[in-house]
Amino acid sequence: MAYPFQLGLQDATSPIMEELLHFHDHTLMIVFLISSLVLYIITLMLTTKLTHTSTMDAQEVETVWTILPAIILVLIALPSLRILYMMDEINNPSLTVKTMGHQWYWSYEYTDYEDLNFDSYMIPTQELKPGELRLLEVDNRVVLPMEMTVRMLISSEDVLHSWAVPSLGLKTDAIPGRLNQTTLMAMRPGLYYGQCSEICGSNHSFMPIVLEMVPLSYFETWSALMV
Repeated sequence: MAYPFQLGLQDATSPIMEELLHFHDHTLMIVFLISSLVLYIITLMLTTKLTHTSTMDAQEVETVWTILPAIILVLIALPSLRILYMMDEINNPSLTVKTMGHQWYWSYEYTDYEDLNFDSYMIPTQELKPGELRLLEVDNRVVLPMEMTVRMLISSEDVLHSWAVPSLGLKTDAIPGRLNQTTLMAMRPGLYYGQCSEICGSNHSFMPIVLEMVPLSYFETWSALMV
């Protein structure tokens, strides 16, 4: 999760988030190079007394500043489209979980089990235990197996919400009357925090998401106790 005064993105936990981090660094380097070139040219124009009267009429210069931006856009677009299609792929999920957004809590249903569903409310500040995080802890965590493909079906019962977990690279809108889906896969166990990312009313800030990624054997034991 994020820490105070953090400048970069959260550590990646899923393969998709790792790809997004690489794409972010790739694009940032292109922006840095363009900014450096523009700054250098502006500085050069302001400081040098040398002029070239025929530069602005040269066909070669016009060709370069037309083709070069096109090449740069292609270098950005190709990896972006690749990641976009990777995020939309559904590869034989091992588990399906349906989540519904409410004002202002989440409800979860494990559709592969007959009667495994619960509501997830934020724990009020006055009820937090030592070491728990304010505005991020919930009474019922979503327990999922790690290193397995999990399909999330996301919708809403009232207004627009958005189910987002930054360290997994997830952000999917919860829209009333529409069922959106996304997949997640965590490569290591742990607690992963998220929040509703769509302004949904006065208590928008008070509907966090907590995923507890555990080994498959622990998940089977937990699900047997919950059913």
